[in-house]
Amino acid sequence: MTTVIKAKNVVKTYATGSIGLDGVSLEVKSGEVLVVMGPSGSGKSTLIRTFNALEKINSGELEVLGMQITPEINSVQTRRIRKRVGMVFQQFNLFPHLSILENITLGQVKVQKKTHEMANKTAHELLMQMGILEQSQKYPNQLSGGQQQRVAIARALALNPEIMLFDEPTSALDPERVKEVLDAMRLLAKKGMTMVIVSHEIKFAKEVADRVIFMDNGKVIETATPDNFFSNAKEERSRKFLNQMM
Repeated sequence: MTTVIKAKNVVKTYATGSIGLDGVSLEVKSGEVLVVMGPSGSGKSTLIRTFNALEKINSGELEVLGMQITPEINSVQTRRIRKRVGMVFQQFNLFPHLSILENITLGQVKVQKKTHEMANKTAHELLMQMGILEQSQKYPNQLSGGQQQRVAIARALALNPEIMLFDEPTSALDPERVKEVLDAMRLLAKKGMTMVIVSHEIKFAKEVADRVIFMDNGKVIETATPDNFFSNAKEERSRKFLNQMM
């Protein structure tokens, strides 16, 4: 399989002096589902935000889909990356004044220069895939949190990304809404979408992930298959974390 993300000794520091990433190295293959776990403040979100240049790195080597992400990355290069790397956040970030359909078609028309007819067709197909086609004419505040997150996923998919990043996509949801979002992500995994997912959903990770990485204090502490990580973690810090989670 082709390597689509390659990080080597990536460092991210902040003006306050705190360290977000401390020499992170990893690879992600095409079609792979990588779940990133770790305690709050461990660098999980910072890591995946570097993959589409939402966070600038300070040093190290980072390549995504053959494109170099350097500390000096410019706006043209950033736009090129974000056209190919979709992202779904904890909060849904939908435009409240636009209908669900309009939320999904806007980027297609503005960024990809599609006709409204083509954009609407894609939006309808994705809303059907997400199981919420009947919500297309409603506004975000008329939908549940789980439905809004599925719209956010559909909006990201509408730009036909090659990689999808998920930053704790279920953390803002009521427990009963979590399953519907995870089901949508399971479907993407079955379709072979390359995904990097920050999540604490252990059952989901066991089922969907090809690999799990565990982070703490900006470092990758352990990388393993789900079976090995959840049943036989090698590192004491990993085992302590899992004991608190399970």
